[in-house]
Amino acid sequence: MDTPRAWLALSVGQNRQHGGNDGYDDAPSTHYSWDSTVPNHAALAAGDVIVLWDKRSLLGISVIEEIVKGHTSKTTYTCPRCDRATFKARVTKAPKYKCGHTDCEAEFDEPNPRVREVTTYRSRHDAGWVDMAGLLSGAQLRAMCHAPKSQLSLRPLRWERLEAALEYENSAAPLGVVNSARLRIAGGHSIATVRVRKGQASFRQGLLAAYGAVCAFTGPTPTPALEAAHLYSYAVLGEHRVGGGLLLRRDIHRLFDLGLIAVDPSRRTLHLSDELHDFPEYAKLHGSPVGVTLSSEQIGWLRDHWKMHRLSESADA
Repeated sequence: MDTPRAWLALSVGQNRQHGGNDGYDDAPSTHYSWDSTVPNHAALAAGDVIVLWDKRSLLGISVIEEIVKGHTSKTTYTCPRCDRATFKARVTKAPKYKCGHTDCEAEFDEPNPRVREVTTYRSRHDAGWVDMAGLLSGAQLRAMCHAPKSQLSLRPLRWERLEAALEYENSAAPLGVVNSARLRIAGGHSIATVRVRKGQASFRQGLLAAYGAVCAFTGPTPTPALEAAHLYSYAVLGEHRVGGGLLLRRDIHRLFDLGLIAVDPSRRTLHLSDELHDFPEYAKLHGSPVGVTLSSEQIGWLRDHWKMHRLSESADA
């Protein structure tokens, strides 16, 4: 597999150190937002790896499935003296703001507002998201960038350094999820994503009522760790069907969505892709029976999933 392009993306939402704009509606596990005022704004593309951090530490890693562009009017703020956006709010001192530029350092209570037209960008990357909160420090992540001293919120990152650091931390399994997502995006395969949608909570409650606190593939599981997995593409059907869902442990759900775990519809047993066999906790699931009674509707959806992720792979081989 070729070396991916990777980006370190700062996710702080409204909690910004500088006062140049009003922030973005980041939700690290599902999407990342930015606009044309940000350097490198047009450089990111579907298939790139996105690494989210909050300056202090790593939040998680995923692969960009798509980038949605739009246009809007945006209010930005600048220093009244030098017209730069490099100012910070002060907690105890007055005036409230001080310009951080060395040849200005003006102090003021209100910045200058400016309305401008911008292009907006929002990545969608939830299918391959791997939560790695706190695994690497901010200092470690900065050192992996092409320009370690950069202050940009979107900056190129050296994938090989990140890969080596995660392998050192014994976190190679999540890298398998990321690489699988890259392959499927590059190959044009559809990816079943799990996003919070209208009716999602009741869909999950229906599955809990039907099966109890049980992951269909691994057995009894604490309720907070269980997710309601669609066995079909919600984006296509646009509705929740209890007969088309199963409760799966969060990590198992991700692997199922990516096709790394599938159900052999004739045997009703689990089948794991080769890349998971190096990880004993997952490898032991290979060949084990599904742990709940499946309806004919569920078997039908699992058969479609099998055709997409196993028979198509055989045809491509």
